[in-house]
Amino acid sequence: MNYAEVYLWGTRIGALHLSSETNITDFQYDRNFVDNVAGSGIELSPLRMPISNRIYRFSDIGDSFKGVPGMIADSLPDKFGNAVINSWLASQGKSDSDFNVIDRLCYTGKRGMGALEYVPAQGPEFNKDSQIDIDEMVKFASDILANRKSIHIKADENLQFSQLLQLGTSAGGARAKAIIAWNESTNEIRSGQIDAGKGFDYWLMKFDGVNKNGDHGLTDEPEYTLIEYAYYEMARMAGITMNECRIFKENGRNHFMTKRFDRKDGNKVHMQTLGALAHIDYSVPALCSYEQAAMYMQQMRLKSDEIEQFFRRMVFNVMAVNQDDHVKNISFLMDRNGKWKLSPAYDITFSYNLSNVWLKAHQMRVNGKVSAITMNDLHDAGKAMGISTSKRKKIIQEVHEAVSNWTNIAERNGIRENTMKNIKNVIQEHNSILFSLD
Repeated sequence: MNYAEVYLWGTRIGALHLSSETNITDFQYDRNFVDNVAGSGIELSPLRMPISNRIYRFSDIGDSFKGVPGMIADSLPDKFGNAVINSWLASQGKSDSDFNVIDRLCYTGKRGMGALEYVPAQGPEFNKDSQIDIDEMVKFASDILANRKSIHIKADENLQFSQLLQLGTSAGGARAKAIIAWNESTNEIRSGQIDAGKGFDYWLMKFDGVNKNGDHGLTDEPEYTLIEYAYYEMARMAGITMNECRIFKENGRNHFMTKRFDRKDGNKVHMQTLGALAHIDYSVPALCSYEQAAMYMQQMRLKSDEIEQFFRRMVFNVMAVNQDDHVKNISFLMDRNGKWKLSPAYDITFSYNLSNVWLKAHQMRVNGKVSAITMNDLHDAGKAMGISTSKRKKIIQEVHEAVSNWTNIAERNGIRENTMKNIKNVIQEHNSILFSLD
C-alpha cells in the first residue's frame, strides 16, 4: 500500500503517498481542511508543518522517522509494537519487508495514541467485547520478544494473541505494554480501544515479568515496574504534574499502569511529541537541549507556568538520574480550539548505565552538558528559559527535598534493599557533583 488518508476528529485533514523509488512519504493537507481552518490559529504541527497547500516531504530528518513527516511518524508502532506486527505477518506467511510504513500506519488505523487516524484500516478483526487475560498476554509478549517460532499463531484462532495485536501495537515505546480499560470495583480488564462502559477508566499498562523486556539493548531488572512507580511518587512529591499511576498485582507480578492523558471524557486529544514537532531524531543523543525545548514551547505560546513546570522536570531528571530524557518522552496536547499545552510527565524513572551509549549521560543537554551537571548549569538553563532567580531556587529546593526521600519511598513500595541502595548511591554520586562548586 502506498496511499492513506489522515483523519482528525472525523475530518479528513490530508493524505499520505509513499514513493516506491525513494521510500519517502509525502503529506499534503486536504484543501477543504486548509480553507476551513484559515484564520482560526489552529496548527496541528506548528513548528515544521504549518497548515498550507504545500506538499511536505522530509528526506533528512533522521532514521527514527522512517521517511515519514514528524506529525505522522508519532503514530508509527515502536519497537514492541513492530515486534508484535512482525509476528502477525509471519503467521500470514509474510515478512516485515512486505509491510511498509503506510501499511503500519493503516494497521494502527483508529487505535493510535493521540487523535490522528489512518484510512483504510487493515489487520486482523478483533473481538472487542472479551475480557483481557493479562497472564496470557505476558506469555505471548515474552514469546514475541524472544522471537520464538511458536508465536506464529493465527490471530483469528487465538484470542490472547488477537488481543495483544489489538492492544499492544499502538501504545508506543520499546517495552511490552497494552492499552486497557480497567474497572477498579470488579478488577475486570477489557480493551482500551473501545467504550468499555460504566465503571471503566482507560490506562496504559506496562507488563511485568516479560522475558527479554527492556530498552536500548538492555534487559529490564526484575523490579523495574516498582522502581517506576516509586519514581512516580517521588516526582509528584517534587511538584511534577503526572496522571495517576497504579501497580496492578497479578500472579506475583507488578504491572505498572498510568492513566491515559490523550483521552478526555471519552474523546481523543491531539498529541505530539517534541521530537515530532521539531523534527528531532530521538535516537541520536544530545541533539536537543532543554533550553531549545523551552524556546519551542514559547513559540507554541505555552504559558510561563508550563515553562516553569518543564524546568522542574529538568531539575528532577538531573537530581534523580533519569537519563532516558529524550525528545519522545516530552509531549504536548492540543485542544479543539488549537491551544497547546505541556502534557503530564511520563516515563519518569531511574535510567543509568555507564556502559550504554543512551544511558551513560542525559539525552538532552543542560547548559551545553549531558553529564557532570552543576548547580550553575541548572541556573543558567533556567535563566535562558526566562525563569526568575527566586523561582529557580524554590523549584530546585523542592525537587531536592523530594529526591532526598528516595529511601523511604523505595521501602514503602517493597523495593529490595540492594536495589534501593544501588540507586541511592548513584543519586548521591551525581548530586555530589551537582552541589559542588564550579
